[in-house]
Amino acid sequence: MAFHEVRFPDNISRGARGGPERRTQIVELASGDEERNASWANSRRRFDVVYGIRRADDLALVVAFFEARNGRLHGFRYKDWADYKSSVPSQGISATDQQIGTGTGSLKTFQLAKHYASGAQSWTRMIAKPVTGSVRIALGMVEQTSGWALDATTGMITFTTAPANGVIIRAGFEFDVPVRFDTDTLDVTLDIERLGSITSIPLLEIRR
Repeated sequence: MAFHEVRFPDNISRGARGGPERRTQIVELASGDEERNASWANSRRRFDVVYGIRRADDLALVVAFFEARNGRLHGFRYKDWADYKSSVPSQGISATDQQIGTGTGSLKTFQLAKHYASGAQSWTRMIAKPVTGSVRIALGMVEQTSGWALDATTGMITFTTAPANGVIIRAGFEFDVPVRFDTDTLDVTLDIERLGSITSIPLLEIRR
């Protein structure tokens, strides 16, 4: 049950459908009122990449990728084109996009994260699969081009020297979603003109 540090083909994921899923239990009382309870503290993303297949070669590429992952067995990276970077879609990445921690004078490691806010409420998403070469780091509002290292398989930033107490650590980055196939079967159809199609190719985010 390994995780393969390989990304699903971008030209196919670009046309996929999907997004975040949450699990909420709702109980309707006799009075008509509701009681709601969040079963999950964090969301999980689902995608169907069948919509990105436009040619027979795309189909062959997906089948090869599926076989190399042994169906649902091994996870892999996936680019969610609707949400793949620390900044808003219309802007480029900057080193001050997201706050990822506050220095203590002794702590050297910090987890990349992205914050989603609306009104007074917010949710923080841990970023475990940043894209190598895209990460930028700032102490306060000053970008740091050295003095830190990235583990691209976990999203952890490690400083050579611990940031001073009270210093805000910020980051900008692109990231992938860790996913797996949510099926062990690909239902492939080949028509008379030898053009192929697959009914559905569901992907499910892996939460650790």
